[in-house]
Amino acid sequence: MNRRIVKTSKFLSLILRHRPELLGLSLEAGGWLDVEQLLAAAKAHNKDLDRELLEEVVCKNNKKRFAFNAEKTKIRASQGHSVAIDLGYTAQIPPKILYHGTAQRFLANILSEGLLKMNRHQVHLSADVATAETVGRRHGKLVLLVVRAQEMQAAGYAFYQSDNGVWLTEAVPPQYLSLLD
Repeated sequence: MNRRIVKTSKFLSLILRHRPELLGLSLEAGGWLDVEQLLAAAKAHNKDLDRELLEEVVCKNNKKRFAFNAEKTKIRASQGHSVAIDLGYTAQIPPKILYHGTAQRFLANILSEGLLKMNRHQVHLSADVATAETVGRRHGKLVLLVVRAQEMQAAGYAFYQSDNGVWLTEAVPPQYLSLLD
């Protein structure tokens, strides 16, 4: 991915997940933002963003972090918000197991306290090992955890799946975690 797309993706993550007020904007219900308002606000703040670049970032982002509505008049981040937002996802039955990649330095705390959402709205889990590995490597020496998701769900925990396939839950207590062999 070229540098301009990466820079724009990071900028969109900041605005659509964490700080829309930096451009004088507010997220609508479901985390949506009007595309024309976003483009106008970006231009007013001397940000290099036009519709063509916006569409390229949404289409080429390997993690599918962003989504347009059907008419492409609104855009939102698929998950990862630190601002209060209800994305409107409905609870779903998860796969039997899910995965979470993290850094070894966090392992002791995770095994005693479980996976916590920290500054996000929910814990992010992956349906496949490869994705969990990619996420976990960003934080340091990789550790992969197995989450017994259906067992959690049977015990009353809710799971949601974002538009880009990431599984979300409020927390994962330590009794539902184990290290991947």
